Amino acid sequence: MSFFNTNNTATSSSTVADKDIEVADAPTDSISSLAFSPTADYLAVGSWSNEVRIYEVGQSGQTQGKAAYSHEQPVLSVCWNKEGTRLFSGGADKAGRMFDVTTGQAQQVAQHDAPVKCVKWIDSPSGGILATGSWDKTVKYWDLRTPNPVSTVQLPERCYTMDVVYPLMVVGTAERHIQMYNLANPTTPYRVIESPLKWQTRVVSCFPAANGFAVGSIEGRVAIQYVEEKDTSQNFSFKCHRKDGGTKDSTLVFSVNDISFHQQHGTFSTAGADGTINFWDKDSRTRLKTFDPAPGPITATAFNRTGSIYAYAVSYDWSKGHSGMVANHPNKVMLHACKEEEVKKRAKVAK
Repeated sequence: MSFFNTNNTATSSSTVADKDIEVADAPTDSISSLAFSPTADYLAVGSWSNEVRIYEVGQSGQTQGKAAYSHEQPVLSVCWNKEGTRLFSGGADKAGRMFDVTTGQAQQVAQHDAPVKCVKWIDSPSGGILATGSWDKTVKYWDLRTPNPVSTVQLPERCYTMDVVYPLMVVGTAERHIQMYNLANPTTPYRVIESPLKWQTRVVSCFPAANGFAVGSIEGRVAIQYVEEKDTSQNFSFKCHRKDGGTKDSTLVFSVNDISFHQQHGTFSTAGADGTINFWDKDSRTRLKTFDPAPGPITATAFNRTGSIYAYAVSYDWSKGHSGMVANHPNKVMLHACKEEEVKKRAKVAK
């Protein structure tokens, strides 16, 4: 099913060589979440327009709207199941919803007492489970065959961010709490730490190897953290998404809004409220690429399943509240064709 004129596609890469391509018919309000299907080049986009849209991305970067469904309030998170047949979303309407790609039908599958900030699919050996993290200070696990959660985990504070690479799940909450879970025992935290960063946690993202995670804060810093205490010597943090303030000793500091890992190479991107994106290699501790600044904050990012396409959203990030949402603020999703040298790890320099 198509929700737009099928002839309305983005400019193909043949006419804009090496330039990032804008997705046709972007949502009409701020974009909160991006997720590529694990089995095909379908991109899900959640937004403050209360809607989830699914786009098909062609080989030359052209896009076509394929389906859409709605929440009653802003959509805050989207994710796919392993097979790419179902799409899940969480919203400010306190609901988790599922869209069946094969039937085109959407239904509510989860409920919280406050907005659902994060949805993540857990592909466990015993079957798929949906995890939902909420501002009601809980994570709930849902078996889609039953209407009630199979278990509920109490968090120390509101869930702000969550990521899963089986068997690791990491939850970042208000007041800088970070909880790590071994999903073989999903109801009890494996380790609990305070964020190594001094300011509010904005995003956590698990390593593809599931042995650690990156955490980004509102203060333009990222920390690389390993799960096991024996590996803590490899932990480090670094500054990013900062600008010279123009006067002596002044620095403009921006939030790190999203972190995405490249599944094949283990390198990662950081995206900031300053409108910039960087690609990094954590093992050699080097920056691989810096994008030209966008005309607004980068709110969400995602690599496709092969790591050849990188999607990023340019829109208002609500960091300045309602008053910051000015007229004509850019609102778009861009696609970047990744070159090997941008995402491949650098050789370690022998000491």
